Amino acid sequence: MPPASLEFLRRCCRWLLAVHLGRSSAHPGWPDVFLSRDLIRKLAQQQFGNTRGDYQKQIDYLVSQYNTTKDKALYDLNNVGRVLGNRVQEQLGKQVRPALDAALTMAGAIRETKEALENVSVSVEVLQEGTERLHADLTDVKMHLSNTLNDSACNAAQAASTCNIIRNSLGQLNINANFSGLPGVSSQLAKINDVLKIDLSSLVQKGYAAFNDTPDLVVNQTRNILSDIKSVLESIGSNITTFTRALPVQKILGDLMVYLTQSEAYVQDYFPLVEQYDFYRWLGCLILCCMLVLILVFYYLGLLCGTCGYDKQASPTTRGCISNTGGNFLMAGVGFSFLFSWLLMIVVVLTFVAGGNVEKLVCEPFEDKNLFKVLDTPYLLNKHWKNYLAGVIFKNPNVDLTFEKVYSDCKENKGIYTSLHLEHLFNINELLNISMYTEDIALKIEHIQINLSKIILLDEIGKENLLNFSSSGLDGIDFSAYLTEINKSVTKVDLLSFANDLEARADQLPKGALENALKGHANSIRMIHNQQVVPLEQAMSTLNQSIRLLKRTSSELMVKVKNVISAVNAAQNLINNNASQVIVQETKKYMDTIIGYFEQYTEWVKESISMEVAACKPIANVIDTAVDIFLCSYIADSVNTFWFGLGGSSMFLIPAIIFAVKLSKYYRRMDTEDVYDE
Repeated sequence: MPPASLEFLRRCCRWLLAVHLGRSSAHPGWPDVFLSRDLIRKLAQQQFGNTRGDYQKQIDYLVSQYNTTKDKALYDLNNVGRVLGNRVQEQLGKQVRPALDAALTMAGAIRETKEALENVSVSVEVLQEGTERLHADLTDVKMHLSNTLNDSACNAAQAASTCNIIRNSLGQLNINANFSGLPGVSSQLAKINDVLKIDLSSLVQKGYAAFNDTPDLVVNQTRNILSDIKSVLESIGSNITTFTRALPVQKILGDLMVYLTQSEAYVQDYFPLVEQYDFYRWLGCLILCCMLVLILVFYYLGLLCGTCGYDKQASPTTRGCISNTGGNFLMAGVGFSFLFSWLLMIVVVLTFVAGGNVEKLVCEPFEDKNLFKVLDTPYLLNKHWKNYLAGVIFKNPNVDLTFEKVYSDCKENKGIYTSLHLEHLFNINELLNISMYTEDIALKIEHIQINLSKIILLDEIGKENLLNFSSSGLDGIDFSAYLTEINKSVTKVDLLSFANDLEARADQLPKGALENALKGHANSIRMIHNQQVVPLEQAMSTLNQSIRLLKRTSSELMVKVKNVISAVNAAQNLINNNASQVIVQETKKYMDTIIGYFEQYTEWVKESISMEVAACKPIANVIDTAVDIFLCSYIADSVNTFWFGLGGSSMFLIPAIIFAVKLSKYYRRMDTEDVYDE
């Protein structure tokens, strides 16, 4: 192979190695094939040096995160009233609030009942007075109409029929509803006023306020227990710090560095000898390449001189000196080809056997991981150890730890704890087991005793007030009598329609005093409707609404009041007697929340230590780099490239010899000429 090609290959190998190690260019002082003395140290420090420093930072980070968990737990403990108190209040409120809401609704019903009774009393009085006055005015209108219709003008043939129709309709001018016989509600109103002397709403609001003080009661009654729980949390934090910092990962990394240091020392001891043999290797390759270059030079010079000095007209004995020299160069190349070809072939065979076997026996098995299966063969690397790697790390060769599993885990960048099965040295599940502390916390939280007996939802005065309201006599009101009169119209006929009809009939009469008189009466009827009937209708509407409200309120009033009192008593009984069950239930949830913070933290620490802390991908990188650069890419590929190029060059020597022998016949000067008979 030409020296230029070898130099190109050397530069390519050095460049690839530099890129793999993160350098921009190869170091100019490195040997051409073998690596420098500092490469192993550089590689180890690059892959493991940062890992050891990062490991301590990762452990410190895990420990520092306990403060976040502790702060969250302390926040809930310092806000026990908001957290636990609100939970207890929420559970009790499912029964307490509806009872208080019902009592407050009943207090509102009392006020509405008073307003309705007052409206009924006023409306009845207004209707009684108004209907009496309306009856008198309608009677007066009928009398005047009757007098007008008795006028002689109605006897005329044109007016007699109209006057008779009007006369017959006078009976409709009368009141229809009679409110004078309706019973009064003064006795019920008096009882309601007595009930309202006690402000039931304020009593219910006091119950609300007392119940809303539940969080404050929880805070006041849990002060001593919470201080004990806080001290337990501090002890958990100190123990977790001790446990995590006692992990043997630092020791394992140190042991690995020891092995790498020993390997480095071993390489350094034999490196001078390797450099010496590398020089001999380089010199031998240079000589082989020079052999090929010498043969090529002879061939090139032979072709150049033969081509330039060839004379087609010259006979073989008279050929020129340049042509003869070209033929001699070609024959010299043939001679050197026969002289060196056997040596080139031997070198090709040897390098082919070495490079091909390394590729097939090492590089390809490494790619498909079959090489690790060989290394994991029991008692192969050490006749006394079943698992060599376990014997090196744990000093216990019976532990199931294989090269293949470690390499696969490291390729996935798992933590060194998981990859190397360090649970055989340090079981974090046992050391980070905080069940003993959670049990202590649980016992302390279970001792929380919260007494809510001071909460009074509704006192006896309020309950008696509700009973007085139920016995106020609302059910004694004759609602049917009221509704019967309310459903009637104020007058038997619509006065506006009657007035319009009267005016229309007056227009049918001859022009004169009779027509004007009837239209005057129609205007009087309209005035009576606007001034008296309309206010009476409004009073009837108010009376209708009030009576219907009272009817709804009085419907099963005693049952409603008893239900409200029963609900309040049941809620009060829950607070006084059964609240402890609710408190225990909610306290357990509160305890589970507090403990859950630490369980979640410890699980996160276990997961982080197992999968993330001191990720061992640098180990896989070291193995990949060692196999790829030291053996496969740097040596095997170079050797394979060398024998392939050298073998190809040797193969081309055969046609080169044939062509050179043939061409030299036409270039060399002959002693005699060949004579051919035609």
